[in-house]
Amino acid sequence: MSLHPPAKAWTYWANFLALCVLTVVTWLTARMDLGALSTPVALGIAVIKAALVVLFFMHVWESTPLTKLVIGMSLFMLTVLLTFLFTDYATRNYDVLPSDHAAAVSGKH
Repeated sequence: MSLHPPAKAWTYWANFLALCVLTVVTWLTARMDLGALSTPVALGIAVIKAALVVLFFMHVWESTPLTKLVIGMSLFMLTVLLTFLFTDYATRNYDVLPSDHAAAVSGKH
């Protein structure tokens, strides 16, 4: 027994088509040399595909506000944790280490 009527078939087909197109776009961008933008572009496409799957195939689009709140807060907490992780990583100071250890960490021998 469902709390809401089933989604229309065209919704699933449109979603499937969008995911197929984005998969081809992923493949095309992987073959291109984008330099430093390769990773952000690939992650952007992956986030869009994940959002489509979560919103439509997992029925979050039609779910209750509480479900949307839980998903939103989970994404917020993930963002906070990743922000702290990358802030810690970016502020590491390898100059204070002994010279042999700093060379080993940085790859200089």
